[in-house]
Order: sequence, then structure tokens, then C-alpha cells
Amino acid sequence: MPSFDIVSELDSHEVTNAVDQANKEVSTRFDFKGSNACFEQQEDSILMKAESTFQLQQMLPILYAKMGKRGIDISSLESGKIQDTGKTAQQPITLKQGVGTDLAKKIVKLIKDKKLKVQAAINGDKVRVTGKKRDDLQEVIQMLRTEDLEQPLQFNNFRD
Repeated sequence: MPSFDIVSELDSHEVTNAVDQANKEVSTRFDFKGSNACFEQQEDSILMKAESTFQLQQMLPILYAKMGKRGIDISSLESGKIQDTGKTAQQPITLKQGVGTDLAKKIVKLIKDKKLKVQAAINGDKVRVTGKKRDDLQEVIQMLRTEDLEQPLQFNNFRD
């Protein structure tokens, strides 16, 4: 029975490269000279540090541009609240990975509403779609690509 998985993953190596490039640009830009502005990558987030909230607002487009050039969809980044402590300002950026239960339920509902001859099942942080025909599965993929979901989806593990 043909099947495929719907996942939402980020290439951690590309994220690291994008953060390194953003740090390099911030260190060479004239408007950041003498400041301690930087991006720090943690496990599932990026922490932006600068001297003021204005500098943080200038750093965010730099990060988005570097992520976009590296092929990372910026809709998988979620900006947190700016914390201003007086001397420094910080802003966490969360990296969204995995299909959460709310998004998985939304995907399953979208598939069922189309009344295609496929079954969708939630398996942890991915959704498995099975059907009798490849064409039905490809129709599901096309339908999901046109939908506006809150994070980017990848389709892998396509089997006949």
C-alpha cells in the first residue's frame, strides 16, 4: 500500500551556518561597531543579544536573510518577547520542528474534508498518509502545499 510521511524538520547544519554568517555580518557592519551584538545558537532556539532593542530590530532581518539564503523557511522561526535589562537586550527565536498535535489534527481534518480515498494517522511528530493509489497521495501533497499552515512541511518516506 503506497504511503508517505508528513514532517516538519530543519537542517541543523544549515541553521548553524546561517547563524555563523549572521554573526559575521553583524561584526562587520558599521552600525554595530563597538557593540556586543551577537546571535547565540542553543539546541532548539537562537538568542539574539544587543545593547538596545533598536539593534535587535536591526538584527532580525539579517538573520531572516541568512536563513532564506540557506534554504530554511523563515516561517519555522518564531520570535519571542524582547527582554530589556538596561545594559543589554535579548530576544529568543524559537526553531519550530516536528508536527505538533494541533497541527497534525488540522492536517488530518484537511485531508478528510477533501474526501480523498486515503487514510491519515498521527505517529508522534509526523503524520502518515496511506492510500491505494499513488495519484491520491500526490493529490494530498499538492493540496497541502497550497494550504497556509503555520509551519513548513516536508513529505518524505514515499513508498509504493
